[in-house]
Amino acid sequence: MPRIVHFDIPSDSPERAQKFYQDVFGWKFDKWDGPMEYWMIRTGDDSQPGINGGLARRMPGQIGMTNTIDVSSLDEYTAKIQSNGGQVLIPRMPIPSVGYFATCMDTEGNIFGMIQMDQNAK
Repeated sequence: MPRIVHFDIPSDSPERAQKFYQDVFGWKFDKWDGPMEYWMIRTGDDSQPGINGGLARRMPGQIGMTNTIDVSSLDEYTAKIQSNGGQVLIPRMPIPSVGYFATCMDTEGNIFGMIQMDQNAK
């Protein structure tokens, strides 16, 4: 069964946002060595329930945190979303060395991401 495995926080000022979440919750931030400006967020000990996330500069129009659901096939799940009244807002795109990602919206206007893990993604 697909599960939420990651969250993303959009930020106008990554430095300010990192300070906020570090000071309030004690979260740890590590700069990602990837093709975009992105920080991985460690929210706690992996032996406890919960998920980790990431922080990036806000894209135009982006509001609120985005949860990402791990799926076995983006093609299969984007088809299911569309046939059940949802929308694919940003189609399948690669995240190099991580997998393939798409942004979708449910029937209630909630936006979420889906990822198909694949270390060979380019």
